[in-house]
Amino acid sequence: MDFSTLIGLFFGALCIFGAFLLEGGHVEALFIIPALIIVFGGTFAATAISFSLEKMRLLQKLVMIALWRHDYQYHEMIARMTRYSVTARRDGLLALERELPEMRDEVFLQCAMQNLIDGVAPEVLRGLLEEEKKYILGRHALRASIFQKMGGYSPTMGIIGTVLGLIVTMAGAGEAPSELIRHIATAFIATLWGIFMANLVWLPVADKLRFRAEEEAILLDIIIQGIYCIQAGENPAAVHNRLERILPPSQRANSW
Repeated sequence: MDFSTLIGLFFGALCIFGAFLLEGGHVEALFIIPALIIVFGGTFAATAISFSLEKMRLLQKLVMIALWRHDYQYHEMIARMTRYSVTARRDGLLALERELPEMRDEVFLQCAMQNLIDGVAPEVLRGLLEEEKKYILGRHALRASIFQKMGGYSPTMGIIGTVLGLIVTMAGAGEAPSELIRHIATAFIATLWGIFMANLVWLPVADKLRFRAEEEAILLDIIIQGIYCIQAGENPAAVHNRLERILPPSQRANSW
């Protein structure tokens, strides 16, 4: 669990709605059903128009990715690539075939290793891996853009809800002034929810998904550089040190 996401959401909601209550607001005033229908229903409808239903089905999965922190084990991968370089220098590239079964759930690594074993030319292999990395990160960017779009639609839907509420308010212009003021306050609840969801949920989730993609990109770079070093026949110590430099200085281990 990525507690920073939950803590940020909780603290943000506490600050916003807590300030509303301190100003004398009432909890029941926040949950106006028509306003919620316009903001949430309108946001999801606009997003469904922008993307396919197949992409919309990914929303729950993407939220879970944002909420749950994935440890990519960079140092473990560096150690594995170093071990593979030792095997390749000692027994040849074909000896790496016995390492393939342990990569059953690591499609990118398995594909890279298989091409290495098959003797694909260095420039071709590097191009293939870089291209595959670009496609992987492109898919991640597309998924993050779903929430980016929702963050754009949500405030607009809030404004639509407010305009509709004001229309209803003006239509009842003959009512008592206190009643009209209550209707106006209710109308602005839609704007509140639209802005709240955009800036505290949808846009932060989009940024979190982009951050997750950057974390995975580091792992992909370690694999690509490791494969390239193994193919070039570099010394295992040099392989280890080269891969460590991919990590930020604060995350680097001691030299191998």
